[in-house]
Amino acid sequence: ERFADAVIDHADANAVVWLQDYHLALAPRLIRGSIPDSATVAHFWHIPWPTPTTFRHCPAGGHVLEGLLGNDLLGFHVADYADRFLDCVDRFLRTADVDRARRTVRYDGRTTRVVATPMGVDAEAYDSDARSSDAGRLTALFEAYGIPQGTTLGLGLDRLDYTKGVPERLAAIERFFERNPDWRGEFTFMQKATPSRTEIETYQRYGDLVRGDVRRINRRFGAADWQPIVYTEDVLPRADLCTLYRHADVMVVSPLVDGMNLVAQEYVAASVDGDGALLLSDRTGAHERLGSHALTIDPTDVDGTAAQLEYALSMSATERQRRLNTLRQRVFSGDIQSWMTTQFDWIRRVHGDATSADETDRRDSREPAPSL
Repeated sequence: ERFADAVIDHADANAVVWLQDYHLALAPRLIRGSIPDSATVAHFWHIPWPTPTTFRHCPAGGHVLEGLLGNDLLGFHVADYADRFLDCVDRFLRTADVDRARRTVRYDGRTTRVVATPMGVDAEAYDSDARSSDAGRLTALFEAYGIPQGTTLGLGLDRLDYTKGVPERLAAIERFFERNPDWRGEFTFMQKATPSRTEIETYQRYGDLVRGDVRRINRRFGAADWQPIVYTEDVLPRADLCTLYRHADVMVVSPLVDGMNLVAQEYVAASVDGDGALLLSDRTGAHERLGSHALTIDPTDVDGTAAQLEYALSMSATERQRRLNTLRQRVFSGDIQSWMTTQFDWIRRVHGDATSADETDRRDSREPAPSL
């Protein structure tokens, strides 16, 4: 209501209102009811949309759907999420008219267009930052975290959130070392974790679980001069992150569910030497664009993920280069600027339709009805 009130104070007949993410699910309908019809309300939903079977358990589900149908334009990362939203509207809002072919919903006298537009990253910036990193910075990072120089490097970068699948990833790394004793002392997996929602007890327990798993695996396989997993919650400067991206031999992105996942794209953009490999969960939005040339994993399949890690580390330089070249082309062609352009092309189209309809309504109110 506070967001909606602030928007209503400023929105005139030509306004375009663009809302972001699930926190503001109820705001569009509040805004729509208090600003001119010719103004446009658009919204981008950054997380996955569930199936109707899952969505029916949401206590406020009906309010969420009604709130989002206050938008003229509603965007999701991938087509699957957009279609699931339409499925939920069709099932739970009986008076809504869903046109799946056009991806539109007619409800309460207004039409909402639903679109799928995958979000990208600033690929040029990550490429540039990675190229500016030098060997000295990597050496310093290895020394700071006790990683032996020349070690093959695996990398994970996540918030400490239950959706990111970090315990499952650690279990797969443990299985990898069980099955590949020759890699002990030769391969180090660095997990950078960012604490999240630490005031919530379940998140505190989740962080404790992750840290406990790291300690247990390191006790099991580690040596005096080498640890299989280097874990840190340090805040790393972007230059350090891009250095790690560039020099990581393999990046593991294994969320249990993720709307898009920008880390996978950042890694690809920063892999300027073309010698990295990406393990990517099939439950991320990014998999729709990158899955054919990444190494696909089911994040809950410990043995399967360990096998893909083995494959990544034994892959020929030629195959690495071939896969990564294609991944880079896709990340650069679908970067953040491309996403923004697509968003506002849709917004302009919808805004133009609304303005035209408003002009027609005003003209019709001035002109007498034609004789029959």
